[in-house]
Amino acid sequence: MNSSVDFFLDKLQKAVKSGAQYADIYVQSGEGHSVHFEDGKIDETSSSTADGSGSRIIVGGRTFYSHAPGASAASVAPAFERCAEMSGLSLSGGAAPEGVLIENTKPPVAQPDASFFREIDEAIKKESPYIRQSSYRYTVSRRRVLVIKPDGTLAEDERCYTSFAVQVIAERGGLVQTGSERRCMTLPQESFWNGATPLELAQAALRRALLMLDAKPCPAGKMRVLMAGEAGGTIVHEACGHGLEADIVEKDYSTYRGMIGEKVAHESVTMVDGPLTDGLYGDYRFDDEGTPAQRTVLIENGVLKRYLTDVLSSQLYGLPLTGNGRRESYRCVPVPRMSNTYLMPGRDDIDTMLERTEKGLFVKKMGGGEVDPTSGDFVFYVSEAYLIENGRLGSPVRGAILTGNGPEALRNISALGDNLVMDPGMCGKSGQSVPVTDGQPSMLIEGLTVGGSEA
Repeated sequence: MNSSVDFFLDKLQKAVKSGAQYADIYVQSGEGHSVHFEDGKIDETSSSTADGSGSRIIVGGRTFYSHAPGASAASVAPAFERCAEMSGLSLSGGAAPEGVLIENTKPPVAQPDASFFREIDEAIKKESPYIRQSSYRYTVSRRRVLVIKPDGTLAEDERCYTSFAVQVIAERGGLVQTGSERRCMTLPQESFWNGATPLELAQAALRRALLMLDAKPCPAGKMRVLMAGEAGGTIVHEACGHGLEADIVEKDYSTYRGMIGEKVAHESVTMVDGPLTDGLYGDYRFDDEGTPAQRTVLIENGVLKRYLTDVLSSQLYGLPLTGNGRRESYRCVPVPRMSNTYLMPGRDDIDTMLERTEKGLFVKKMGGGEVDPTSGDFVFYVSEAYLIENGRLGSPVRGAILTGNGPEALRNISALGDNLVMDPGMCGKSGQSVPVTDGQPSMLIEGLTVGGSEA
């Protein structure tokens, strides 16, 4: 332990002895690059660094927070002093020692390799004359994190993020449709592709855009919905997951409040949150409060088992720590957030599930949407869907919208597939955005309301 860390550890321990419920210091050192390619050329490159610290003191259930740029002891100290002053604790005294709290011992993050952009763009444009626009973004970053806790624990983590996204806009006869694909991992650039290729993603985006040009307007009404695993875990994350975050639960903003031990879903449903995987976008070894990451079973065989917590919600409401205190950067206070959240697979084969569906909607890919965590009511847009007729896939349809209620949808799951597909993205909450992954097997849901462009 270096002298700078000793200095701040002493400050934190004094804060607790002076009446604080909790106190910690979060330090980060980050760097990254992004390249954007559009209209046949690179039109934007950017690089950034993000070094800074956040000091937190909790007194009487209230959080006092101060942040400052820079990872040196000299830059962290004033932020901590401001935080102590706001909290009403007298902790001043002693000059901060020289030095930094996070050592940058590795080479700088390399610029993303954009040499393939033009090649894949030319390749997909040869496949269709209907492409109006194609764009690509490739981003790489690395963040080193240090959390100093009053019990003397030092939590250090290094997170390398790489993402590639492609969007294709197709137009025919005045009809415009968009297809998109992305790959996002907590891996360095050199390990990112792992057998996948950017051309495959571009072709998938093009295929979806062209498919929707040929799609019929989606009919509306209540129907059985079969969701592919690759549909993305939107219902899992948005309609259910946020309602299991402890701050939302205890502020009475969640339909799951007070339901631990009660049946909240079909008995086949087991829902898990776990940041300890193999490079998924929501991975970390420690959360942003220094709590070791863990696998948390939220719902088991349909029964609600646990909420996701951070230090504050754990202390305020007497809940066990789950290692889900996350923040966008040193400028932000940590709050309970999901990491990699998914439904465990079942035993059914998707072909069998399709054969069992006389009439309904097959959702291949979800889009965005909105959810009210207080009620669980949701509205989700569908990027790719097909009618199901006589147990077989029928025509592709566009303009499909799913409306329903998250808890009700979980109860109305009648079958879960034997596959599991994970889908990465960025999750927004409390003005902060963090990387996550959502996952689900293929699943059959009874009685969802489908809104469509065909009234």
